[in-house]
Amino acid sequence: MASRLADSAVLFMGSHQKPIQRRKVTAQCLPGLYNIKGDRPIHKGFGNQRHLMPRKKITVIQAVAVPVSASPADNAKHRNQLAENYGFRQVGEPLPENVTLKDIIDSLPKKVFEIDDVKAWKSVMISVTSYAMGLFMIAKAPWYLLPLAWAWTGTAITGFFVIGHDCAHKSFSKNKLVEDIVGTLAFLPLIYPYEPWRFKHDRHHAKTNMLHEDTAWHPVWKEEFDSSSLLRKAIIYGYGPFRPWMSIAHWLMWHFDLKKFRSNEIKRVKISLACVFAFMAVGWPLIIYKAGIMGWIKFWLMPWLGYHFWMSTFTMVHHTAPHIPFKYSDEWNAAQAQLNGTVHCDYPQWIEILCHDINVHIPHHISSRIPSYNLRAAHKSLQENWGKYLNEASWNWRLMKTIMTVCHVYNKEENYIGFDKLSPEESYPITVLKKVMPD
Repeated sequence: MASRLADSAVLFMGSHQKPIQRRKVTAQCLPGLYNIKGDRPIHKGFGNQRHLMPRKKITVIQAVAVPVSASPADNAKHRNQLAENYGFRQVGEPLPENVTLKDIIDSLPKKVFEIDDVKAWKSVMISVTSYAMGLFMIAKAPWYLLPLAWAWTGTAITGFFVIGHDCAHKSFSKNKLVEDIVGTLAFLPLIYPYEPWRFKHDRHHAKTNMLHEDTAWHPVWKEEFDSSSLLRKAIIYGYGPFRPWMSIAHWLMWHFDLKKFRSNEIKRVKISLACVFAFMAVGWPLIIYKAGIMGWIKFWLMPWLGYHFWMSTFTMVHHTAPHIPFKYSDEWNAAQAQLNGTVHCDYPQWIEILCHDINVHIPHHISSRIPSYNLRAAHKSLQENWGKYLNEASWNWRLMKTIMTVCHVYNKEENYIGFDKLSPEESYPITVLKKVMPD
C-alpha cells in the first residue's frame, strides 16, 4: 500500500492440513500491492492468520509493498515493522470482538469525568493570553519573522476551538447556558458556527470510522474518483498537497447549508449562523478600517489559515492510517473504532499547551464527557489497562507522508489505495510529495 515501506518483506509460508507440493513462489509487485502466485494465496490483514503457521523455512521476496500478515507467533514483530514504516511508535493489537465500549469506560477512574471550573477557566485564560501575545507579535515583528508570529497565533486560536469543543460535549461547565455562550464566543474568531458544528461532530463520535455515516474525513470513493477528470484532479490535489488545509472545504460544505440539519435543529443553527455573520459584518470592516486590507490579511487571514492547518492535521492524524479500517455499519464495532481506530499523537509541548491536550485523543473517543484537562490522566489509565491495543505516535514527517501519499481511495481488502496506483498519469502531485517529503 505504501511505496515508502520496507524494501524487503519476509513472508512466512504457511503449512496446510495436507502436505504442500514444493513449487517456486513469485511475487508480482505493483507499488503498494502484493499478488502472490503459489499453491494458495496469502491474504493480508489480521483476520486471515489461520492460514499462516510458522515454519523454519522462509522465502525472502524483494518488494516495495506493505508486508502481508505474519504468523500468530510473529504478530508483535509484524506490528513493529508496520509502526516503523508508517511513522508510529506503536501499532495496536486488534481488540477482541467481545470487548465492549462500556467495558473500556468502566475501567477509567471516576475522577477523569469530573468538571473543574478553575481548570476550565484557566484554559480560557491561556488561550486569550496567548492569542493577545500573537497579535502583539504580528504587530511588532519584521516581515521575516511574521511566519513565526502567524504560526503562534494560529495555534493559539486553535485553543479557542478546543474550548468550544469541550462546551459542545458538555464537559466545560455544569451550567449548560454558560457552555453555549462560551462555545459560541470561542468559535466566532474562527468564523465557525457553533451549533451546526456541534450537531455534526456528535455524529462523528457516534459513527467514528463508519464509511457513510462518519461526518469527519473518510476515504475517497472509487466511483467518485472515476466520475470526472476535473473532479479527479481536484481530489488528488485536495487529499495530497493541500490536505493540511482541507478542513476549509469541510467547513464550507457541512456548516452553512440548512438542508443538512433536522427540523428540530434549524432554530439553533440559524442563531449560530447569525452570530458568525454579525462577527464578519462588524469585525472584518473594523480590522480593515484600522489596518487596511493588508492588516486584515496579517491579523486575521494568516492566523486563520494556521488554525486550519492544525484543524486538518489533527483530524487526519486522529483517524487515518493504512492499518485503520473504515467499515460499513453492519460490520462496525464501537469499541474497535474508538479504541483501535483512534490515534494518540504527541506534539511539541508548546502546541500541546496552547491546544489543551486535544491530541490525547483516544480517551476523548472512549467518552467525550472527559474534559480536556483530564485527558492525560484518562490516557494513562488506558495505557495501564488496554495499552497493547493503542495506536500511538509522535508527530513526524513519515507519519504525515504516509497519510498524504497513501491514504486515499477506499478498498475493502487494502483499506486504502493511493491515487498514483489508480491514475499514475494524473498523480504528479503525489509523486512530488513522495520525493520531497522527508522520511
